[in-house]
Amino acid sequence: MKIDSHHHFWKYDPVTYSWMNDSMGILKRDYQPEDLKEVIDSAKIDGVISVQADQSMRETEDLLKHASECSFIRGVVGWFPIAEPELDGLLESYATNPLLKGVRHVVQDEADDQFILGDAFNKGIRRLKAYELVYDILIYERQLGPSIEFVDRHPDQVFVLDHVAKPRIGDQIMEPWRAQMFELAKRENVYCKLSGMATEANWQNWTKDDLWPYAEVAMEAFGPTRMMFGSDWPVARLAVEYGDWVGLCREFISTLSDSEQAMIEGEVAIRAYDL
Repeated sequence: MKIDSHHHFWKYDPVTYSWMNDSMGILKRDYQPEDLKEVIDSAKIDGVISVQADQSMRETEDLLKHASECSFIRGVVGWFPIAEPELDGLLESYATNPLLKGVRHVVQDEADDQFILGDAFNKGIRRLKAYELVYDILIYERQLGPSIEFVDRHPDQVFVLDHVAKPRIGDQIMEPWRAQMFELAKRENVYCKLSGMATEANWQNWTKDDLWPYAEVAMEAFGPTRMMFGSDWPVARLAVEYGDWVGLCREFISTLSDSEQAMIEGEVAIRAYDL
């Protein structure tokens, strides 16, 4: 089974999605399950994991509703107020839904690069294990150092690193991202998504040669047993269309064995998120 481990839905409005600036016109429209179904069918993808894009319980509810109605949506990574007192009650209520597989906070947008080490935030993260929920780490490469320390505080928690930690591909800067990726990968409870890379390059004029060195580092660090494919659709449309990204990723892993390719294209996501 081929799984896209990372995509988003939204009904666009300029207040909720204020992060979409003037250069992101292609995103300023509704993206719903029927839109995704069309592109995954063309790319021969069997199922997807829906990931939050807005930090609200409303969106978590919307994603779970989509998943209950669409069999190709195999799981949801929602948003919860991780650092707030109401977290316990919300987890008790929502974790009974078998389609809820994980939780994510948009750490990349926090002004303090040490945010992920906050006491209240980490107290909330400690609650996830009891409900067998994965935590998706969404950061920029400058936040990798604190994120390694964060992971070390939760050795029994399953983590998934989104978008290979958003390295500075457009600036062709490799370090310290490369060294920190190898350091993070020493933690066996961390998986990595092969996703979100084209949008870290120069949107209009990147080539696969710009991306390959970063993909190779991620693959060498995590290996096919902890790497999973993700599209980051529709955000990825800023730089690449769905089918083109699928094709690039399949080309990138084409030198691996059939079993290793199967891991990256679906088996790792199935295992990590217990689909």
